[in-house]
Amino acid sequence: MRKISTKRFAGWPLSFLLCASILFAPFASTPAKAAEADKETKITLLGTSDIHGRFMPWDYALDGPNPTGSMTQLYTIVKKVRAENPNTILLDAGDMIQDNSAELFNDQPQSPMMVAMNEMKYDAWVMGNHEFNFGLDVLEKISSQFNGQPLVGNIFKENGDRYMPAYTIIEKDGIKVGVIGMNTPMITEFEKGTDHLDGIIVKDPVEETKKAIAELKGKVDVMVGLMHMGLDNENGNPGTGVTDIANANPELAAIFAGHMHTLIESQTVNGVLISEPNKYGSHISRIDLTFEKDGDKVVLKSKEAQALAVKAADGTYEVSDPALEETLHPFHEFARADANIEVAELKGTNLVPADEIKGIPAVQIQETPLSDFFTEVMLHYSDADVVAHQIDNDKAKLDVGPIKKKDIAFNYQYTFGEVTVYEVTGSDLKDYMEWSAGYFNSTRPGDVTISFDPKRRASKYSTDDFFGGVTYEIDLTKPYGSRITNLKYSNGTVVKEDDTLKLGMNAYRMEALIAKGGAMEGRKFKQLWSSKDASAFGEIQGTIRNLSIAYLKDVMKGVYEPKIQHNWKITGVDLTAPERADVVELVNDGIMSVPTTEDGKYTNIASINILDAVTQEEIDTLSAKAGVSAAQFAGVKTKGAFYQQLNKARKAAGNGEGETTPEKPTTPTTPKPTPTTGTSKPGKPSTPSTGKPNTVNKGKQAKVTAAYLNVRAGASSKAKVVTAVPKGTLLEVISTDKYGWVKVKLDGRVAFVYGKYVSILK
Repeated sequence: MRKISTKRFAGWPLSFLLCASILFAPFASTPAKAAEADKETKITLLGTSDIHGRFMPWDYALDGPNPTGSMTQLYTIVKKVRAENPNTILLDAGDMIQDNSAELFNDQPQSPMMVAMNEMKYDAWVMGNHEFNFGLDVLEKISSQFNGQPLVGNIFKENGDRYMPAYTIIEKDGIKVGVIGMNTPMITEFEKGTDHLDGIIVKDPVEETKKAIAELKGKVDVMVGLMHMGLDNENGNPGTGVTDIANANPELAAIFAGHMHTLIESQTVNGVLISEPNKYGSHISRIDLTFEKDGDKVVLKSKEAQALAVKAADGTYEVSDPALEETLHPFHEFARADANIEVAELKGTNLVPADEIKGIPAVQIQETPLSDFFTEVMLHYSDADVVAHQIDNDKAKLDVGPIKKKDIAFNYQYTFGEVTVYEVTGSDLKDYMEWSAGYFNSTRPGDVTISFDPKRRASKYSTDDFFGGVTYEIDLTKPYGSRITNLKYSNGTVVKEDDTLKLGMNAYRMEALIAKGGAMEGRKFKQLWSSKDASAFGEIQGTIRNLSIAYLKDVMKGVYEPKIQHNWKITGVDLTAPERADVVELVNDGIMSVPTTEDGKYTNIASINILDAVTQEEIDTLSAKAGVSAAQFAGVKTKGAFYQQLNKARKAAGNGEGETTPEKPTTPTTPKPTPTTGTSKPGKPSTPSTGKPNTVNKGKQAKVTAAYLNVRAGASSKAKVVTAVPKGTLLEVISTDKYGWVKVKLDGRVAFVYGKYVSILK
């Protein structure tokens, strides 16, 4: 009989409760159903993968919060599931100890990843390819800290023994679960040129899974795979995906996949249930296995999979477990201190100019001192003829002043990026560059902005690669595949198709280019050198991030003053049309916006054209935003003419002065505050009606509050714009007048700004 909780009826008479128990008895579970329920046991398997050092919700390289996934947040989910079902097994499918500054702890007594795994009580952990990035000594030191069972069944010692066990048996409520762990055989490719695999042999995971299954038969009630491999074969290589394992090993009930940083909630292959939890601790896979007991036998009755997300549907993030955070706090502070180490001083100019147009990142459409810097570093260390790299960060920024380790990481966000040198031809180089230039849309007459191809903008390769050691132009009036013009080596020699040259670039990018569907599909290139080679700089010091730091410290002696290299430029866009200046102002003032995808996630997917016919809908919409009457634009035919008239009308109405940018990109400077001494008393302010300048604020600072503020040669909206400064710039105040203009000193010269868009600091 089902029991009735007396807590729900606290204070009710005992006689009533006794009657209630009799009254409700017919509606309780029948003895037959209760017996059936007693036969069922549910085992819950939780699987993480590719956490890559995210022990806390923090990006340590950048030194900033990142709530999108972490061990401490996953622990909150794990606790909830365990409370629901005590028969829960916690597993990890690899790539735990590399990235997000986890490698800082390789020579420390403890790894924060092992501390977290032990606190969370992981039962098993299979080695991923990145576990081997630091050599066997480091792996053995760190894995020895793990209280659960490390696994990797397809890696052997040279004497024939397994390097680690292929499986472990975990028992919950009388059910014995065999967990079989395998790593991707692609590890031999990834570690080529290093000594990280010396002394071990990597074998076929499909066949080794078969052997492990044979060893487990009769010892367990169910078998599951814990595989550091994705669903499909990698780069078309057989036996590198769990689909091949499932097809060859139907005895497995389920597989936790990993490695490919993909979210697969539930997929079945050959009767084997497969789930992969994406990457960086953003999800945890859950597989529920329901068993039925029949005497001494246990039969798997059903199985289902789902993914539990750190980010909820409403956009909120899972709470980070406070107790685990407290335990990990010393590691957190250690990693943060490392990110803030100053490595050099930047002098002369900012490495990235301000975006001329809001929504169009300058770092992607023009050569910048930042892209030149990484080119400089790569050429210096690689001895390549030509180098290529990417800046996958639209918000890249490095201003004059101290350069910290976190600044390098912010501007070069691909943690694993290195310089690998290949022998290629001039024709190969040209094909690669043409693919890269495909990041941009073709232009047509009337286009006044450079825009990005929507598919490439939304892809994992969402950058235009920058090339150094050569000079070139990207002509966007030319069709895809024919845009690279005037391609020459830095010495002025033309690059010929049959030239043999050394190309330094990221190996991951090269793999994508030569893979199926890539720009150089099927081609093979001789690898000459890699910065990660043991004979070069090694896995950690050989990254572009660390090479950049070494270059600043050792070569530049702690001081870097950039020089524009004039390697490349984009042509085929009208940057001189008079209407373009109005487009710039209207976009930056929020009246217009550059085209985006429907969800707003990707910006600048189409160019703004001034020759296209303007619609009444656009006239009405933009006029409303500008606060002017749409009737005055009757008869306007083209967009360019409308933009000019609209901008003029809103300024005449007093709606347009202030938040504009210069017509051409500039690198605004922020004047240093001018110190004042003593406590001089200001004189009385002049009477506004006299028209005399008010000097009460003389010597104070005005802080710019607009996104961008025009600085003019005179106190008038018609005065020449000499430059524009961004929000937050501090200007030295000379005086103010009754019309709202502020006379300031900027870079040693006298200028004027409109007072509505500055705040006078006390």
